[in-house]
Amino acid sequence: MPVRTFAFTAAALLAAAPLAAQGTRYSLDGGDAAIYNIAGQVRVEPGSGSSVVAEVSLLGPDAGKLRVEENGARLTVVYPSDRIVYAPLGRHSETNLHINRDGTFSDGSDRRGRQVLVTGDGDGLEAHADLRVLVPAGRTVAVYLAVGRMTASNVNGRLTLDVASADVDVSGTRGSLNLDLGSGDVSVTNAEGDIVLDTGSGDVTISDIRGTRLELDTGSGSITGSGIRADRVVLDAGSGDIHLSGVASRDLTLDTGSGEVEIGLTTDVDRLVLDSGSGDVTVRAPANLGARVDIETGSGRVSGDLISGLLNRNDDEDDDHVSGTIGDGDGTITVETGSGDVSFVSR
Repeated sequence: MPVRTFAFTAAALLAAAPLAAQGTRYSLDGGDAAIYNIAGQVRVEPGSGSSVVAEVSLLGPDAGKLRVEENGARLTVVYPSDRIVYAPLGRHSETNLHINRDGTFSDGSDRRGRQVLVTGDGDGLEAHADLRVLVPAGRTVAVYLAVGRMTASNVNGRLTLDVASADVDVSGTRGSLNLDLGSGDVSVTNAEGDIVLDTGSGDVTISDIRGTRLELDTGSGSITGSGIRADRVVLDAGSGDIHLSGVASRDLTLDTGSGEVEIGLTTDVDRLVLDSGSGDVTVRAPANLGARVDIETGSGRVSGDLISGLLNRNDDEDDDHVSGTIGDGDGTITVETGSGDVSFVSR
């Protein structure tokens, strides 16, 4: 399908100001939808019919220089400048990214592509685009945003949300959810389906999660979660505290470079692996927890009523290594920390 280019002159924008404020609508057909925008606010919401619809509002003093390219199921907001001013980013704030020849971008963009600087002040193209993306049930949509803010609510489909530097809020989604952030805070609540989240820096808050798989990979920032029900939970944090409560999962893996770890289990486990470079570790679990246990800390003490029968079985008066069987022994628990106390207590 040929590429259609929509150019907006300043005069045309002034003449059609009410239409621009509401957003120009584009229907994306022909397969999985992909939408690219460098700066602005993006809202992803449920839609009707069979087509993904993007409502695009071009804003700012230089909005007339922006254009929208639509090619089948792909929509790209094109910024004809290597320096873009987006005031909500904040004074003295900036983000660098590489734009591919076709105007697309992501964390995997070709580094030989055009380099673009987005700054909160100074000279440059003062324009951005706000988008409202309407997703019919069952559709697959990927939305790419460099800076601004992104929200997704009550969508039933397969979502990929990719941002360079922006906060992301997700609520009420059904279906797979893949989030990839360079930096920014993330909140996901009342979500059903597999969730994979990868962020370079920023705090992560999750609540009321139901699915087969929950995977979180963070470079730095705290992880706070509650009401998590998933067959498998994998958390990998470079640094930052992890606080989880109301976790029902048979298979858990937690790996953190540094930071305090506290997890509250509501059910017994088949497998729990916890590896921490430094920081105290607290596991709260049902009194009937049963597993083969191996707990070791390089510098710290192991304690707790759930493993009290295993303490002081060897000559290590510091109780820094504990192993044995608790309860019915049906399952495995392995905890290793470089420094910090480890505590297993009943709920």
